[in-house]
Parts: sequence; structure tokens; C-alpha cells
Amino acid sequence: QLQLVESGGRLVQAGDSLRLSCIASGRYFHTYGIGWFRQSPGKDREFVASVSRGGSTTYYADSVKGRFAISRDNVKNTVTLQMNSLMPEDTAVYYCGAGPAQSDKSRSYTYWGQGTQVTVSS
Repeated sequence: QLQLVESGGRLVQAGDSLRLSCIASGRYFHTYGIGWFRQSPGKDREFVASVSRGGSTTYYADSVKGRFAISRDNVKNTVTLQMNSLMPEDTAVYYCGAGPAQSDKSRSYTYWGQGTQVTVSS
């Protein structure tokens, strides 16, 4: 069993940076791949970034590649999503998920946090 809590979302302006955190409680955090997804009203949840169990492998959606960076600290049970050069189209609720392996498919993740709202004004 794993509980995930996201934080760090807020209202920012286009071009700003923001850091989201996902803190996990429970055992064996290091055995889970972690993904960040986002969802806007009326849209499906979409993949943003993922990181492998050990943190050595990362994947990004094309829309955020070069702007966002995902990392994890298995001692602190934390995953961070550093978001730079934010654009209005990045506005969404951001969720972190944990599953047996990293994936760009939301159905691959077993546990989810409650989400944190990111709003980027133009």
C-alpha cells in the first residue's frame, strides 16, 4: 500500500517556473515506477513524465521535453517535477502515480495522489 500526496501547484505567469512534489508514505517506495500526469477540464488524463525505480531512466511527453525535469529521492520518498518556461497550455491538475514500472499509460499505475492545480496565466 502506498499513499501519495502532491503539492506545489499554484497560479503563475507564462514563462515562470514551478516545482511540484509528490511525497509517498508506505513501504517499498523504491520498488515503484513513478509518473506525472495532468488533466484539464473536458480532457483525458495525459502523460507528462516518468521515472524508473532507481531514478536512472526518465521519459517525457513531447509537449514538455526540454522544459520539465523529473527526479526522485528514494531516501526521502519524494518525486519532484521541475517545470520551467511554463505556458498557458500547461494549466491542469497534476497527478503523480505509482506502479510496478514506469509507463506513459495511466492504467499502468496502481496508486494516485489527489492532484495539485497548476494555472498558468498569459
